[in-house]
Amino acid sequence: MSTLVHGTAPASESDTGPRPAPAETRRRTSTNLLLSQGVVNGILLVAAFYTLMPVSWLLFAATKNHRDLFATSGFSFGDFNLFANLQRVLTFNDGIYLRWFGNSILYSVVGSAASTLLCVATGYAFDKYAFRGKEKLFGVVLGGVLVPTTVIQLPMYLLASKAGIVNTYWALLLPALVNPFGVYLARVFSEGYVPNEVLEAARVDGAGELRLFARISLPMLAPGFMTIFLFSFTASWNNFFGALVMLNDDSLYPVNLGLFMWNSVTQQQPEYYSLVITGSLVAVVPLIVAFVCLQRFWRSGLTAGAVK
Repeated sequence: MSTLVHGTAPASESDTGPRPAPAETRRRTSTNLLLSQGVVNGILLVAAFYTLMPVSWLLFAATKNHRDLFATSGFSFGDFNLFANLQRVLTFNDGIYLRWFGNSILYSVVGSAASTLLCVATGYAFDKYAFRGKEKLFGVVLGGVLVPTTVIQLPMYLLASKAGIVNTYWALLLPALVNPFGVYLARVFSEGYVPNEVLEAARVDGAGELRLFARISLPMLAPGFMTIFLFSFTASWNNFFGALVMLNDDSLYPVNLGLFMWNSVTQQQPEYYSLVITGSLVAVVPLIVAFVCLQRFWRSGLTAGAVK
C-alpha cells in the first residue's frame, strides 16, 4: 500500500530538465549585447556617411580650378585653388555674394531672434495663465504645425502685396515671426523649467507680470530659447521658396536664392560652376558655427526632465 506525502507534488520533466549554466547565460547576454551594439553602430556609420558625403564632395570640389573640376574624380584633389576661388566668389559682380550673405544673416539672425522671443512668450502664456478657450486656441496653434509652408506661400504673397511689402526685407522678416512648432516647444519647456512656486513667491514680493517674465522666467527658459532659435535659424537660412516668391531685386536675395540664380546660367556659362560650388561651401559655415557654439544649450534642452 503506497503512501502519499501531503504538500509535495511529483516532479515534472520541466523541473528536472537541464538548466543552462550561469556562464552560458552570461555568454548569451554578452553576445546579444555585442550584436545590438554592432547594429546600432552600423546604422550610425551609414547615417554619418550619408550626411558627410555631400559636404566632403563640396570641400574637394571647392579646391579645384575649372579644368580639374571636370577632369578629376569627385573625391580627389587637383591643383589647390581654394583661396583663389574664395577671392573670386567674394569679388564677383562687385561683391554681390557678400550682399547676399549679409541678407541671409539679417533674415536668419534678426528674424529668428524675434520669432523665438515671440514663441517663448506665447508658450509661457499658454502654460502659466488660465483664460477662456485656452486649450481650443492652443489646438488651433498645433493645427498650424500640420500645414506645409509651401501651401501658404501664395496667400502670404497676396497679403504682402496688399500691404505693399513685396520685394522688401519685411516680406521675409514678418512671416518668419509665425512659428507654431516653436510655440508648442516653448510651452513644453515652460512646464519643465519654470516652477509655479517661484512665480508665486515673486508675485508675493510685488513683481509685475512683465518683470516676472523678463527677469525670472526668461533666464530659466534659456535652453528652450536656444533650442527654438536653432530650429528657426536653420529653417530661415534654408528658406528658398519664400524668397523666390517674395523677392525680385537681386540685391535683396538671400545666399541660397543667389546661388540658385548663378546655377541657372551654368549651362550657358560653365565658369559659374566654381562660383556656385565655392559659394555653397561658404554658405554651410554659419550653420556649422551656430550648432557648435550653441550645442550645450541645445543638448541641455533635449534632456530636460529626464532626471529629477
